[in-house]
Amino acid sequence: VAIEQKNPTRTSRSTVGTATEIYDYLRLLWARVGHTICPKCGREMRPDTVQSATDAVLALPAGTRFAVAFPLRMSDEVTHDVVVENLRAQGFLRVSMDGAIMHLDDLLTAPVDVTFAKELLVLVDRLAAGPDVRGRLAEAIGTAFAEGEGDCVILLADDPPAGTPHRLRFTERFECPNDGTPAPAPTPQLFSFNSPRGACATCNGFGAVLEYDEALIVPHPERSLRDGALDPWTKPRYDNKRRALAEFARREQIPMDVAWRDLSAKARHALLHARAKGYKGMLPFLKDLEEKRYKQYIRVFLRQYQTAQTCGACGGAKLQPEALHVQVGGRTIAEVSALPVDTLLRWMDELVLSEFERDVAAHVLHEARSRVQFLADVGLGYLTLHRATRTLSGGEAQRIGLANSLGSRLVDTLYVLDEP
Repeated sequence: VAIEQKNPTRTSRSTVGTATEIYDYLRLLWARVGHTICPKCGREMRPDTVQSATDAVLALPAGTRFAVAFPLRMSDEVTHDVVVENLRAQGFLRVSMDGAIMHLDDLLTAPVDVTFAKELLVLVDRLAAGPDVRGRLAEAIGTAFAEGEGDCVILLADDPPAGTPHRLRFTERFECPNDGTPAPAPTPQLFSFNSPRGACATCNGFGAVLEYDEALIVPHPERSLRDGALDPWTKPRYDNKRRALAEFARREQIPMDVAWRDLSAKARHALLHARAKGYKGMLPFLKDLEEKRYKQYIRVFLRQYQTAQTCGACGGAKLQPEALHVQVGGRTIAEVSALPVDTLLRWMDELVLSEFERDVAAHVLHEARSRVQFLADVGLGYLTLHRATRTLSGGEAQRIGLANSLGSRLVDTLYVLDEP
């Protein structure tokens, strides 16, 4: 097996994880057994079923009284009488209007209008927690899901047990029942920074964005404004900008013959950021110039004053926020990718999964762990999966190629290693 003695990778999108296919298996792992956590309330988000909702309700202390209900969504055109008559025709008897339970017969004479209620819940059944009501409870929850467009609300009695909320919410949609925060169903594409589905919208999956760097704009802080401290405007074609700078400095009483480093912080900020009559600060000038990036010389000109900064939207994780809300073993896929290979190996060995999750993820975990083990065996235990492949040395790239070859489990193959 011939392995090149240099690193052939040049793209910024290739990482140790993608080059060894370990990250592909991690994406599968997160898609299959990941737990989506609501960023607002911290509750796990997953579509509820009649069985899961029934089990959750029956987990309440025996004898706990509750009502099964569903939210009624009404159009702006519907009237109070039409709503009441329709509910009566469907066999429902009670509703909860903003927390107050009322009989439909009372609504025909009471001075209230259900169309003005902030929250209108239709009661399907009233029960007390116990094993003997499972069938009746499941039927009621199924009706609530069907009539409530996938939503079901359990209203507990006025005196629920300590630590129990006054209501439980369930939904068949992939969103938080508590606050309605939506979430996409976890798929392998959601965790791919090379896919539009999963890449951070701000940095396009690179983990960094180009920002203007003052150290590059003012490469010689010992120079004064007159001597060309602001490097972009020292170019011959920006003579008019130098005249505007001199006029702005005179107007703002900023000395032209004092070294940049000796100017006050207020003066430096004004020179870089101000937008005034007849003067545009250096940073607004450069940002406005980006409209002409279709010209190559403009792109080259701007690039010399930019440095790669960690993306503020994803924090360098390269992924959309929705992907970072999914956890396995209490960690996001970005956090696991940042672990050194040796630490990652221990984490995979100590990962605690339910019996069902372990059955689902058994093959994926086995393949991922074997590839991680190969990386450790060839002496790359200090690398992280999110390390860019193009930053590796020739020897490190060689060892990754060797680990890939060993991990492919070829048969009838002789490996000839010279100075491994």
